[in-house]
Amino acid sequence: MSRLEELCPDGVEYNRQQILRPESNSITCKKYLLSDLAKAFRGGYITKNSHPSGEIPVILGGQEPAYFIDTSNHSGEVVVIARSGASAGYVSYWNQPIFITDGFGYDANSNIILPKYLYYILKNRENELNQTKRGAGVPHVSGEKLSKLEFSIPPLEIQSEIVRILDAFSELKGELKGELNAELKARKKQYEYYCKKIICSAKTAKNIKIRELGQWSGGITPSMNNQEYWTNGTIPWISSKDMKSAFLVDTQEHISEVALKNTSIKLYPKDIVTVVVRSGILKHTFPVAFIPFETTINQDLKALIPNKNVLPKYAYYVLVTYAEDIRNKSKKQGGTVDSLDISKFMDYIVPLPDIDEQKEIIHILENFSSLSNSITSGLPAEIEAREKQYEYYRDLLLTFKPKVTA
Repeated sequence: MSRLEELCPDGVEYNRQQILRPESNSITCKKYLLSDLAKAFRGGYITKNSHPSGEIPVILGGQEPAYFIDTSNHSGEVVVIARSGASAGYVSYWNQPIFITDGFGYDANSNIILPKYLYYILKNRENELNQTKRGAGVPHVSGEKLSKLEFSIPPLEIQSEIVRILDAFSELKGELKGELNAELKARKKQYEYYCKKIICSAKTAKNIKIRELGQWSGGITPSMNNQEYWTNGTIPWISSKDMKSAFLVDTQEHISEVALKNTSIKLYPKDIVTVVVRSGILKHTFPVAFIPFETTINQDLKALIPNKNVLPKYAYYVLVTYAEDIRNKSKKQGGTVDSLDISKFMDYIVPLPDIDEQKEIIHILENFSSLSNSITSGLPAEIEAREKQYEYYRDLLLTFKPKVTA
C-alpha cells in the first residue's frame, strides 16, 4: 500500500468544510476558487535591450526563458500562466528569481495549498486555461475567468505526498524523453546533411535570394469577438500551432466565408509553402510546411506562392534543408517575442537549379524523406506515448475517488 493509500484508504468526501476524520480514515476536500488559492499578479513590461544581460530568466510563458537579464520582479516559488500567443495557457513552475512579462504569476496561499501542488492542478487543466482566451488581434487568456476556476483541494499532507510522487515521475519522464530527443536530433542532423549535399550537387543551380523564390505575404487573425467569423467555419486558417507537420492535411481552426469577405485576410491557393516568422518556437526551430490545399494564415506566418520557374516542393525542400542556418542568421535579437528579421530572411541565399533538375531533386528527396521518416517515426510516437502516460497518472493522482458509504 502506498503512503497516499495509507492516508485516505476510504476515499474522499467533497464538502465546503475541510475536515480530517481519522476515525474513518477518510479525507474531506474543500472546494476553492483559484482566487482563494493564490494571489495573482500581472507580469511587467520589458525588452531585451532595456536591461543588461544577466542570470535572471525572463518568462514569457513558454517552456524556456525568452532571454536573461540582471533584474527580477519575483523571487521564491511561483506558478506562471502564459497570457497570450501560441503558448497562451501554458503553466510553468519557478523557484528562483525571475522576471515575468506576458503572463500571470500566482503566489500560493500556504495555509491552503502547496505551490508545487498548485502547479500540478493547473498543469492538469491547461486546455481549459487556453479556452479562456478572448480579444481581437492576439487573443489572451482572461485573468477574470481564471480567478473563477474551481478546484477540490485535499489537506496539505495529502498534497505533499502527491507532489512527491509526481516529482519522481516527472524526473523519470524527463530522462527518458531526453534520451529519445537526443536520438531524434541526431537523425535529423543526418537527414539535413544528405539533403544539403543533394541540393548543392545540382549542376544547373544558381544562387538566388529567398525573396526571388516567389511572392511572399502574411495573414491576420479575424476578430475572435465576431462569432460569424469562426462559427461553422470551413476555410483552413493556419497558425504556428499547426506548423508541427512537414505536410499539412488540415488545420486546427477554420474561418467562415463571412470572415473571408469582410476582412483583409487572403485566401492562398493550394501548393504553397508556409514558414513561422514570429513565435517562441523560433528559439530552437524554424518551422516550414508544404500546404496542398487552399488556406488562410495568421500574422505569425509568411506564405510563399512560388514563381513559375520554382516548383513548390523544391521551394519547401530547400527551405527545410537550410532551416537551421536561416534561423541562426535571421533571428532578431531582443524583443518580447522571438521573431525573424524579415529583411535578413528574404536576403538569405539558396541554390535554384532549372526545372528538370528540380524534379530530379524532389524525386530523390521524397524517397529519402520516406525512408528517413520510416526510421525516425517511432521516436516522436514514443515521446508522445511517454507524455500521455504521465498525463494519465497525473490526472489519476489529482482526481480522488469518492468515499464509499454503507
